[in-house]
Amino acid sequence: MYKDKIDEKIIEYLKEDSRESFVDIGKKLKLSESAVRRRVKQLVDNGTIKKFTLELGEENATSAIVLVSVDSAMDTSKVSIKLAKLDGVKTVYEITGQYDITTIISASNISEINSSIDALRKIPGVVDTNTVIILRKIV
Repeated sequence: MYKDKIDEKIIEYLKEDSRESFVDIGKKLKLSESAVRRRVKQLVDNGTIKKFTLELGEENATSAIVLVSVDSAMDTSKVSIKLAKLDGVKTVYEITGQYDITTIISASNISEINSSIDALRKIPGVVDTNTVIILRKIV
């Protein structure tokens, strides 16, 4: 996956802060800015790095837990894979009990949460949902 230990360190720095400059990373690794830039480009080109993203602080996000029942004639894992691809879906768990799947959805507002839930309900095999909005995270 990684070319060498230097690539591993570059990825480690970018995971911690994807905005860290190539100059700063280069100083830490005793490399030039252009060497770091070239290595990052190679990591992107070969698919090791798929994208650079940002993570909003929890105080800026609205989250929901959506419990999902799947039609017994459907393969639950196929439904799970489709759910994981939806905008806003952060985590998908296959579970036991009354429901088959639970998802964690996060968005900047309730309207976006609602759009994600509407898209989730349209997935073939989803027969029922139960949604709870997360008011506050304690730990």
